[in-house]
Amino acid sequence: MALKQEGKDSMIGNRPKIVVLGAGYAGMMTTKRLTQQFAPEEADITLVNKHNYHYQTTWLHEVAAGTIDVNRSRIMISDVINTRRVNFVHDAVVKINKESKTVQLENGEISYDYLVIGLGFEKATFGIPGMEEHAFSIQSVDTSRMIRDHIEYQFARYRNEKNPDSSMLTIVVGGAGFTGIEFLGELAERIPLLCKKYDIPRQDVKIIDVEAMPTILPGFDEELLSYAKESLEYRGIEFKLGTMIKEVKADFVVVGEDEEEIKAGTIVWTGGVQANRIVGESGFELTKGKVNVDATLRAPGHDEVFILGDCAWVMNNETGKPYPPTAQIAIQEADVCAHNIKTMIYGGTLQEFQFDDKGTVASLGGSDAMGTVFDGNKLYGMQAKVMKNVIDDRYLFLLGGPMLVLKKGKFRPF
Repeated sequence: MALKQEGKDSMIGNRPKIVVLGAGYAGMMTTKRLTQQFAPEEADITLVNKHNYHYQTTWLHEVAAGTIDVNRSRIMISDVINTRRVNFVHDAVVKINKESKTVQLENGEISYDYLVIGLGFEKATFGIPGMEEHAFSIQSVDTSRMIRDHIEYQFARYRNEKNPDSSMLTIVVGGAGFTGIEFLGELAERIPLLCKKYDIPRQDVKIIDVEAMPTILPGFDEELLSYAKESLEYRGIEFKLGTMIKEVKADFVVVGEDEEEIKAGTIVWTGGVQANRIVGESGFELTKGKVNVDATLRAPGHDEVFILGDCAWVMNNETGKPYPPTAQIAIQEADVCAHNIKTMIYGGTLQEFQFDDKGTVASLGGSDAMGTVFDGNKLYGMQAKVMKNVIDDRYLFLLGGPMLVLKKGKFRPF
């Protein structure tokens, strides 16, 4: 569907100010598309981000496990965004003032005519006691690096202490969604290497996944789920499905109705995310931690504000449920957002978001993966892993062209 929109800034007066908050998938691709939609003299485009780099969120589980280098996941913003066209503000957002159309930053304030909020996610703890204080989470480059360093530190401690506690080498992962399963796959690859490095028997290490749902990866095909679970179990992953985490302490978790205590040296929570808290603190109404945007991706009651990615719920009219906020969806939202901003300025037809599902592939570590592509065709093993790498490299190509693929991609000649 499409909606008619009369132009508001009919190329008279000042150039419209378009501000993009956050340099995640949605923010980066929206900024890229805006530079393609507008000539330099037509609009002022500003991108605000607390880091001077963009990172591959879908690679953070690899950083956390230590299977790729931190810098592999990071891309300098100035390498892919033309800073002569885009005013890049390296600062942190404090609050969005909707009524005055300003954004308060740690080091100043900027005004906007059109605002794109792509501030990403933070850990959703669902009120589980101790989760915020004692569990690591795969949220950013820095938190992922902390997990990697902590796991290796536990191996070093175990190797060097005279009477080490065996629980030092127990890793508990909360959640068996996409991030949790991919992280487990990387751990299955990394742990044998750490065992070899520190001369520790593999059987001394336990990796336990605790998931409240009765299955891993809800929504996936049963055959694919069985394949993934068997692959991970074969490499030493233990699952406790249909089991809730009741409480987290510094060195153990309490799980299940019988309140079993599992001692652990490392606890990582992957069980849920919500919109960056700045969104709610700025007065946007949240539903289960995110904003319900309309079909054109705008915030209710604020037509000049677009909310994308992990900050938003976008409804699937066919199912009556929101789309899962994946990188694939965020990238497609960017196209619609940029189009609609131009439409609001010049007039024309607003576009409603329609998700084009190109399939989903989950990495299981190493050369293993599984998923569906092209109208439900199932892929397993190396074939699925190749497709996963193609998907990752396609995003790099869209963002920075062939040179970025050569520099950062999964298929590199060096």
